[in-house]
Amino acid sequence: MVAEYAVYEGDTFLVMGTAKECASWLGVTPKYIQWLTYPAARKRFESRVDKSKCMTAIKLEDDDFE
Repeated sequence: MVAEYAVYEGDTFLVMGTAKECASWLGVTPKYIQWLTYPAARKRFESRVDKSKCMTAIKLEDDDFE
């Protein structure tokens, strides 16, 4: 099964789908979408003063759909 992601800019939902689908929609690479879910990216997001211009992603698990 291919992992799905929900991508946000600040609190605004942008797109949901596989890393490849999200990347295509946003004009970035699939690796970047995956990186957005890593602890380092989360830490950078949380340290931002203005989060409204910062992109973040959540990797959706199978449990999220039940």
